[in-house]
Amino acid sequence: MNTRDNKEEERLLELLDVVGQRSDVSQRHLARHMGVALGLANSYLRRCVRKGLIKISTAPANRYLYYLTPKGFSEKSRLTAKYFSVSFEFYRKASESCVKTIEECKARGWRRIVLCGASDLAEIAMLRAIEAELIVVGVFDPDSDRRRLLGVSVVQILKKAEPFDGCVLTDLQVAGKRYKALASELGADRVVVPDILRL
Repeated sequence: MNTRDNKEEERLLELLDVVGQRSDVSQRHLARHMGVALGLANSYLRRCVRKGLIKISTAPANRYLYYLTPKGFSEKSRLTAKYFSVSFEFYRKASESCVKTIEECKARGWRRIVLCGASDLAEIAMLRAIEAELIVVGVFDPDSDRRRLLGVSVVQILKKAEPFDGCVLTDLQVAGKRYKALASELGADRVVVPDILRL
C-alpha cells in the first residue's frame, strides 16, 4: 500500500470532516487542523471544489462558507471506511507480530523489558506483554515529548529507564536508525525486532 496515497487520503478525510462539522471554517483553521501550510490547505480545498466534493458560497465580510456536496458526503464515508479498515488490519498484524516478539523475549528468559519508540505499536506490544506477564519498565523514545504511555514512563535517555533485561523495538518512524543505535549501545542480542517492522 502506498503510504503517500494514504497520507493524501488522510488529509482529504480531515478536510471533509472539518467542513462537514462547520461551514464557516477559515482556511487558516483548516491548515492548522490538517497540520499543513496554508497554501497546501488551499490547494486541497480547490481540488475538492474541482472534484465536486465541496461547494463554496460567499458570506459577508469577505468570508466564504464551505459545504459538503452529496458527492462529498459519499467520499467522506468511503474514506472513513477505508481508514478504519486499514487501522484494523494494522492492529491485527501488529498484534500477531507482538505476540511472537513477546514469546521470543520469554524464550530468552527476559522478565523486564523496555519498549523503544512511543508509538501505536508500543501500545499494542504493551498489551501483549501484560497478557504474557512480562513487565514493561519503560518506553524509550529520544524524539518524544510524552511523559507516559498507557501509564508507563517515557524516557528520552535509555540509561534513565529502570533495570531491564532487553528491548523491543516499537519505533514506527525511524526503526532502522533506532535499531542500529540500540544494537550499538546494548548489543544486538538485547534487542528484539517485531517482524512487522521488516528490518
